[in-house]
Amino acid sequence: MKTQSTALSCRCGEVTLKVQGKPIISAECLCTDCQAAGAVLQALPDAPSIVDENGATRFVLYRKDRVHCTRGQSHLREHRLSEGAPTRRVVAVCCNTPMFLEFSQGHWLSLYGGLWTDANIPPLEIRTMTRSRRAGVELPDDVPNPKTHTLSFYGKLFGAWVAMGFRTPKVDYVAGPLEASNSEVR
Repeated sequence: MKTQSTALSCRCGEVTLKVQGKPIISAECLCTDCQAAGAVLQALPDAPSIVDENGATRFVLYRKDRVHCTRGQSHLREHRLSEGAPTRRVVAVCCNTPMFLEFSQGHWLSLYGGLWTDANIPPLEIRTMTRSRRAGVELPDDVPNPKTHTLSFYGKLFGAWVAMGFRTPKVDYVAGPLEASNSEVR
């Protein structure tokens, strides 16, 4: 049986990621780090919005061994909230499209939901870190809204790691840091 693959591109089409198979989980994150990083990334010239009106950032999580950059690696740059931070958010600087978030020791990538059309994005399954939502934000009850991460969420991540033979592939196709001035943008 052939594994389903999907091509996801930045807004201008210079960078393409190929994802294979089904995602681990489809989620929205409301943590303070995603809100802070989202504010930085969507403030880049002509960048798309990635944090919604509730302060949530949409992600679709895939095993690292099922995500491949097939075009435009030289346009990928990383942003870290602080020096030595264990997470990096990767942006295609050709058009300032956020592509994915990587936990350096993790076995998965959190791909930004904006890479899919509204019609094609995997359905939302959970909102996480809702304890960090802004004051006054009322979340819909269409999916679970736990204050942190659930055992089920961690179980899905662990199941994916087991299926990978406990490997943690390296993502070595990011060309360097995102410059605050973003002088690389065309």
